[in-house]
Amino acid sequence: MQYYISPFNKEEEYKFPKNITIYDTTLRDGEQTPGVCFSKEDKLEIARKLDQFRIHQIEAGFPIVSSREADAVKAIANEGLDAQIICLARTKRADIDKALDCDVDGIITFMGTSDIHLEHKMHIKRQEALNICMKSIEYAKDHGLFVAFSAEDATRTDLDFLKRTYSKAESYGADRVHIADTVGAITPQGITFLIKELRKVTNVDIAMHCHNDFGLAVINSIYGLLAGGSAVSTTVNGIGERAGNASLEELVMSLKILYGKDLGFKTKYIQELSELVAEKTKLGIPYNKPVVGKNVFRHESGIHVDAVIEEPLTYEPYLPELVGQKRQLVLGKHSGCRAVKAKLDECGFKVTNDQLCQIVKKVKESREEGKYIDDNVFKDIVRSIDANYVDL
Repeated sequence: MQYYISPFNKEEEYKFPKNITIYDTTLRDGEQTPGVCFSKEDKLEIARKLDQFRIHQIEAGFPIVSSREADAVKAIANEGLDAQIICLARTKRADIDKALDCDVDGIITFMGTSDIHLEHKMHIKRQEALNICMKSIEYAKDHGLFVAFSAEDATRTDLDFLKRTYSKAESYGADRVHIADTVGAITPQGITFLIKELRKVTNVDIAMHCHNDFGLAVINSIYGLLAGGSAVSTTVNGIGERAGNASLEELVMSLKILYGKDLGFKTKYIQELSELVAEKTKLGIPYNKPVVGKNVFRHESGIHVDAVIEEPLTYEPYLPELVGQKRQLVLGKHSGCRAVKAKLDECGFKVTNDQLCQIVKKVKESREEGKYIDDNVFKDIVRSIDANYVDL
């Protein structure tokens, strides 16, 4: 598949970990988007599509929330998918028991570790929080689960306490520790510093769970990998609480195209996955959304269209088929003769050069009058100047 990127990218050496895990939380954190509620069938359909995409881990939900939620998580866990199925559990035995009842492969257990969370949400001291977390990790490991421990609001937690927490989590058997950038409050430079500091005290895998409050979730995740992390949390279309989470499609395509790190995903299913989640959440995909937006491979400007017709990579970093999209040439105010001629050929019209110029003028005028130039409007314009229609 063809693509063309800046040669300057290669001037800097990037050192990614050999093995990177992407665990998608569309069905858990994505469902915490206000107004979103998946049915069991919705979750199963999305999980199957994620598995077709070849995602590594699916965070299927939060079983303790309700009996229906637990039923949905259990159904996904028993669907026979290739992806590892994990779920969320508070640092409570009842939550872990419920996860075990759902037949999942593992859990993400969590507790807020920042002083603001401990004081205003948990109402406990640091040592008490530490004790609770370690007992939960120990209990889950004793029952054969993969265990990831997530320090909620990690990026606003005292560094020494965070180091102590992750170090103890490793000693109690945690398979992975998560840095939850709960309110998106860290920078790429900050996440680099933090992970390098944590690497001094722990050898287990470090994951980044980044929120997008400042639009930095994807780049923070990438910088986290470059600094020594090895797992990333994503959601399809970047959905989630407030401004959402790191977008699966943006992260995967940035790694693949810009950084040359192909994780083996079936990217041709990205558009189908995006549209499925958009349908089930009833959240539209912004037209300018990177990778999956309708405008990503649509061209109107005459200068652009002329070049794209000759060589698509003049105005596209990669070909649309790579992510299951299609290129569209859109007619409007900025269209030129070449774009209109291409549309005429597509519709089966034969015109003279004089008629072509008239059609271009009429297209521009119609768009400026507020009409969207779809196929029907375009055909009406062409017929209005007595062009001969050829049925191809």
